Amino acid sequence: MAINQKPLLLDVDEKPEVLKGILLSFQHVFAMFGATILVPLILGMPVSVALFASGIGTLIYQVATKAKVPVYLGSSFAYITAMAVAIEQMGGDIKAAQTGVIMVGLVYVLIAGLVKMLGTKWIDKLLPPIVIGPMIMVIGLGLASSAVTNAGFVVDGDIRHIIVAIATFLITSFINTKGKGFFKIIPFLIGIIGGYVIALFMGLVDFQPVLDAKWFELPGFYLPFETPWFNSYDLYFGPETLAIIPVALVTISEHIGDHTVLGKICNRQFLKDPGLSRTLMGDGVATAVSAFIGGPANTTYGENTGVIGMTRIASVSVIRNAAFIAIGLSFFGKFTALISTIPTSVLGGMSILLYGVIASNGLKVLIEEQIDFNHVRNLIIASSMLVLGLGGAVLDIAGVVTLSGTALSAITGITLNLVLPHEEAYNPKHPIHKKEEHKHNH
Repeated sequence: MAINQKPLLLDVDEKPEVLKGILLSFQHVFAMFGATILVPLILGMPVSVALFASGIGTLIYQVATKAKVPVYLGSSFAYITAMAVAIEQMGGDIKAAQTGVIMVGLVYVLIAGLVKMLGTKWIDKLLPPIVIGPMIMVIGLGLASSAVTNAGFVVDGDIRHIIVAIATFLITSFINTKGKGFFKIIPFLIGIIGGYVIALFMGLVDFQPVLDAKWFELPGFYLPFETPWFNSYDLYFGPETLAIIPVALVTISEHIGDHTVLGKICNRQFLKDPGLSRTLMGDGVATAVSAFIGGPANTTYGENTGVIGMTRIASVSVIRNAAFIAIGLSFFGKFTALISTIPTSVLGGMSILLYGVIASNGLKVLIEEQIDFNHVRNLIIASSMLVLGLGGAVLDIAGVVTLSGTALSAITGITLNLVLPHEEAYNPKHPIHKKEEHKHNH
């Protein structure tokens, strides 16, 4: 679908009036807010740290790209499955997931260096659409059972939770399809608010954490050390950590796609100026810093790109001020405590839609790139990735590395794409196929 390239009202290096700029920055905060807080809520991580990390990460990105790209970084959904598995395998401790995401950030930095030296053609060869599409589908469906459980669709489930989950799902869906203007870009935030109000009337909300919280409170940082005095190193480099790293292949592809779309909106080529090496560097360092303080992985946010496309305001200063607002909110103790009181059924109803949308985007990649499943190699690659990624497959390599879920699926897809020979798809008009068809009919 071609993007309608209307002239920008404010270009990348221009600034709006003060009051207008504040409102525009809050709009970007609202756009990223629902998704950014949903990731830590699902993973059981502090919302305050995710908000702080998104703001700091965006500022780091702006420094790395010389303030030339109006990108906002927020919590990444791509790592939810791998991080959740790592947290579960560590008995609820996030240090394995945290270390894995730090290493992902370092992978970004390494690839940024390779791009600087070698260009980008090798990435296209390693990650074609036939690998990316199923990979995104595995990410979206990897926690489907968790969404269903949180929504209350279990044996002897509380009917109140089921009603709240369904209501949250429907509110979000209707806003997504029928919403106008500003509401159209914050369907998840409205869904959370609507579901929360219904849960409140059903007696499913406990306000005690809000009463106990302070008005001003430091975010709940989880540094890779046992005390604030940094006297006990606590990073973890086990198999749970290593299984997170391959997910970087997916998010790097998303990174490239997001910058391509934003470039079309802004009539610029951001992958050339400031360059993919700089945008990857900013994204990677921001992700590593986020994990270092106990936050989720960061990623470029399509929601904020959508805001730029609708408002035609691409000002980097607006994005930068949105980052400062997010950092400020992270210190508002009662606000983050209020977020923590959201019932799991609200998140469950949201997640059913969210994970499905992510998976559908993987299918969309295959359709838009016109992947031909008459090619048996395409069928084999997609099928093996989906079954291994969603079937609970685990590959233990000599007790040193354990690959499962998205990681195993990604490596399998990349390997098969490199080793399986290309073939000619069945074509009934081709002379050989036409002859075979004739023999078959007789």
